[in-house]
Amino acid sequence: MLAGGAMIRIFSHYIPIRTLFLLSLESLVLVGSIYMGLAYSVLSPDSGLPAVQLPIALTVGVLAIFLLSTMTAMGLYDSGVNEAAGITLLRLLLAFVLGLVLASLAVTLMPAFSLGPYALITTFALALLGSAFTRLVLVSWITPRAFKKRVLVLGTGSRAASVEDLVRGKDKHIKIVGYVPTRPAQNHVETGRILPRQESLLDAVKRHDVNEIVIAVRDRRGGVLPVQELLECRLGGIAVTDLASFFERERCQLHLESLNVSWMIFGEGFRQGFVRETVKRFFDVAASSALVLITLPVMLLTALAIYLEDGEPILYRQERVGQGGRVFTIFKFRSMRKDAERDGRPQWAGANDDRTTAVGRLIRKLRIDELPQILNVLRGDMSFVGPRPERPFFVEQLASKIPYYAARHSIKPGITGWAQVRYPYGASLDDAVEKLQYDLYYVKNHTLFLDIMVLIETVQVVLWGKGAR
Repeated sequence: MLAGGAMIRIFSHYIPIRTLFLLSLESLVLVGSIYMGLAYSVLSPDSGLPAVQLPIALTVGVLAIFLLSTMTAMGLYDSGVNEAAGITLLRLLLAFVLGLVLASLAVTLMPAFSLGPYALITTFALALLGSAFTRLVLVSWITPRAFKKRVLVLGTGSRAASVEDLVRGKDKHIKIVGYVPTRPAQNHVETGRILPRQESLLDAVKRHDVNEIVIAVRDRRGGVLPVQELLECRLGGIAVTDLASFFERERCQLHLESLNVSWMIFGEGFRQGFVRETVKRFFDVAASSALVLITLPVMLLTALAIYLEDGEPILYRQERVGQGGRVFTIFKFRSMRKDAERDGRPQWAGANDDRTTAVGRLIRKLRIDELPQILNVLRGDMSFVGPRPERPFFVEQLASKIPYYAARHSIKPGITGWAQVRYPYGASLDDAVEKLQYDLYYVKNHTLFLDIMVLIETVQVVLWGKGAR
C-alpha cells in the first residue's frame, strides 16, 4: 500500500497524491491521443495543412494543456467531489465540447495550429475516449486500493470527534481504525471505536496496519501524552501529526477548535515580504487588465439591464474593511432594490433574498455583480485573490465572537478567494466561522500558485453555479 491518501505540498499548497496520479495519467492519454490526431493529419491526402505549422511537440503540448485547463475548470480534478459516474462523464463531455469550440476559434485566429479539417475532431474524440476509460476503469480500480490511509486517533474528546466528522463528511480515502484514550474523560466518540489500552501504542499500530497517528488531545500537560510510545512509533516510520496540521493538510483550512497561538507562531507560513508583494501586485494588475478586456461587453450589457429595470444608480458603493483594518469603498453592480436597507441597519444577503431585483438575481448567480471591483484592484484597495472584505458593522461583531478573525486583515482582500471557491455562500455566524477557516489557510499559505488555483476553481464555480446567493 502506498503512503495512503497522502498529500504532497507544492508551493505551500496541499494537493492529494491521487489527484496528481490522475493528472499524470490523463496527461499521457491526452498526449498520445493528440499525436494520433497529428498522424491522421499528416497521412491524410486531403489534410489541408497550412504552409506554416508549429513544431509537433509544441502543438501537442499546447493542446494538452488546453484540454487539461478546461477539464480542471469543469471540476474534474476537484478532490472533494464524490459523484456518480454519469455526472463525471457529463462533466468530461462538457469539458471536451468547450475545449473543441475554443480550439476551433484559436485555429481560426492562428492557422499555424491547424490540424486539418477533421483531425481536430478526431484528436478530441480519441482524447475523450481515453480519459473516460482512464477514469471509469483504471482510476476506479487503482485509487481506492493504492491511496487509502489508515489513521489512529490519540484522544476521545470533542477534538477526536471532529476527525470522525471530517472522514464521514468528506474524505473516503481515510480510514479511522480506532481511538486511543489518554486518560479517563468524557468520550465524544462511539464506545465501540475506542481501543483498549492492553498493548503498547506501537503494537496497536502494527496490528491495525496504521499509517499515521493524529494527536487530538486538548490538554497535553501533566504527562497526558505517551511521549515515549509516540517516539517509538515515529522511529518506526509512522507519521505523527497534531490535529491542526492534519486539518490543514486534509481540508486545506485552519480548524479553529484545534488552533493555538504557539502553532501559528512557530509553524511555517504567514510569510510577507517585498518580493511576494511585488509578484502579487504584478499578477493583480495583469489579471485585472485581462479581465477588463474580456468582460467589457458583459459589463456594458449589465449596466444597461440594471438601468432599464430599476434606473440609477448602476454601481453600488459600500464601505468595507481592508488590509490592516483600513476602511475603503468597494464598487459592485447594484443587484438589490434602492431601498434594500431603508431602516439603515446593515443586513447579510441571504439565499433567495427578496430585496434582489430580477437582473440582480442573474448577475449574482453568474458573479457578474463583482466585476466592478476590478477598479478596487487597480487602485490598490484589493487584490485579485484574497479573503472577501466585510462591512465594518459585521467585522466588529464577528471579531468579538470568533477567535483569530482579525488575522484575515493581514493581507489585502480579494474579488475571489479560497473560502469562496471551497464553501457555499452563507449568512450566519456558523458560516462566518467555516469561511474564516479557509481564509486563514489562504493567509498562511498564499502564493502565486495558490492564486492561480483559486482562479481556475472560480471558473468552475461560475460555470456550475456553486455557492450563488
